[in-house]
Amino acid sequence: MITRIKKKSPLFIKISFYIALLIIVVAGAIAFKTTKNLSKSSELVVETYMVNVQLEQIFSYLKDAETGQRGFIITNDSMYLEPYVKSRESINNSFAELKELTKENDFQQNNLKDLSSLIDKRLNNFERSSSFSVNDNLESPKFDPVFFEGKELMDAIRNKISEMIEHERVELLRRQEDYQTDVLLTPIFLFFLILFSIALVLLAYYKITKDIESLKSYNEELETFKESANQSEIISKHGNWIWDIEEETYIYSDNLYRLLGEQPQSFIPNLDTFMTYVHPDDREKLEKDVAAMMENEHLPFVHFRVIQKSGNIKRLKSYAQVLELDGVRKLIGTTSDVTDEFESFRLLEERNAELERNNKELSAFNHVASHDLQEPLRKIQTFLSRLVDKESDNLSKNGQVYISRIQNAASRMRLLIDDLLQFSRTNKSEKVFETANINLILEGAKQDLAEAISDSNALITSDTFPVMYVIPFQIQQLFSNLISNSIKYQKGDSIPEISIKYNRINAIEEDKLVKPKKEHYHKLTFTDNGIGFKNEYAEKIFVLFNRLHGKSDFSGTGIGLSICKKIVENHKGYIFANGTPDKGATFEVYLPI
Repeated sequence: MITRIKKKSPLFIKISFYIALLIIVVAGAIAFKTTKNLSKSSELVVETYMVNVQLEQIFSYLKDAETGQRGFIITNDSMYLEPYVKSRESINNSFAELKELTKENDFQQNNLKDLSSLIDKRLNNFERSSSFSVNDNLESPKFDPVFFEGKELMDAIRNKISEMIEHERVELLRRQEDYQTDVLLTPIFLFFLILFSIALVLLAYYKITKDIESLKSYNEELETFKESANQSEIISKHGNWIWDIEEETYIYSDNLYRLLGEQPQSFIPNLDTFMTYVHPDDREKLEKDVAAMMENEHLPFVHFRVIQKSGNIKRLKSYAQVLELDGVRKLIGTTSDVTDEFESFRLLEERNAELERNNKELSAFNHVASHDLQEPLRKIQTFLSRLVDKESDNLSKNGQVYISRIQNAASRMRLLIDDLLQFSRTNKSEKVFETANINLILEGAKQDLAEAISDSNALITSDTFPVMYVIPFQIQQLFSNLISNSIKYQKGDSIPEISIKYNRINAIEEDKLVKPKKEHYHKLTFTDNGIGFKNEYAEKIFVLFNRLHGKSDFSGTGIGLSICKKIVENHKGYIFANGTPDKGATFEVYLPI
């Protein structure tokens, strides 16, 4: 979200600013154009007025000349010719003004040429008419045509002037319409343009206000995150540093100073000062690593020691990689205090060595149990057998009882030693997994228990199993122990019935499987019709040497089911027991696929 504020909001504000600026420029240009058009329209109106005035004046000058001519003809007084003489000069001045005013109007320029020709003819007519009066020849038949010709020329001039004035009037109306359109539309357009500009500015202001509020919120979050990061550095015992590749400057976090045994920001961060804290034995190697870092712009994991002012030696680990931000390349690094890890690793090595010694001692114990303990036990059993065979008749009844008890104890001792050796081999044996035919393994277990199965007339039914990736001899031991357990704990004289079912299950569908590591499992279900047990003992029966019945009731050492549990654990599986007194027991084995 912070990225969105930094990128999208300024872009929107910039666009709004540029649009508002463009609107102001356009409004100014329109206002300038409108003002210019208004000025031009005003000039054109004045020009039209001046053209009309000049045309009216020309016609007025001609009428004055005509009036003077008539007075001269009637009275033959030269005083009446004065308006005629002045009119020529005035007409010429008006014509010069008209040509200047209509220089951009070709139509009026052509009209001026026609009007000039008519006026010249009319003035020439004045001279010819006046000549009849000077010569006192008004009664001449030629006078009338000349006189009436003057009237026709004046009518023509009047029509031409009227035509030109009408043209100017039409042009004036057209210009007024254009002027009115500009006057009407321009303010409306400018109004909406300015309104849009104001709305855009208000929207930008609103956006800036919201962004400022958001930035305040994000700054608070950043401050919180910064403080959290500082606390995290202290707890996790690491510090951060930044090397500006271009500027050759460093930035250290507060906790990096603490790792060196100094107060935060107590010295200017630089490489030379940092090297003074490095252990002398590690300084040369670290300098080479730093030189390679500057050359390759990358620092792989390096380990070194530092000596704090207090004299404490700390083991540190550093790593860094290049990060490019806005075109600026920086090396972002992390330095961690691994002193505790090193001590833990050293302690782990010591414990591993101790464990290895214990394993060797256990192996020695196995050797003793398998050889040294069994040898005197075999001798005891051998001499007891000879004593019974040869001296049984010489023994008293109490002696015979004692001999019988010694034999039973020796047999239990042998069974216990054998089970202990089996449990030990389950823990220590090489866990070689291979793809095995479980059906053949089950048959092997039956062969191992052939005598017990035959003696008890046990009925064993089983599904067909797929091949599995297992430790074959351990799975055979698992089958043997569970089947033997069902035969051993049968009810009175009843025939043991043992069922072995197979299912392929999905781990998430089995509530019993807590945090399964595999998605699917082989499920083997062993069910018998024996004496069963209370479910409160469902977990205790897997504990080493734990027995639910007395030695006189059922033989055994309490190790068999512990071996089963260990075998299943070796396969990363699960085993569960469920019993009902006098009805039987069920064992469920889950082996990962």
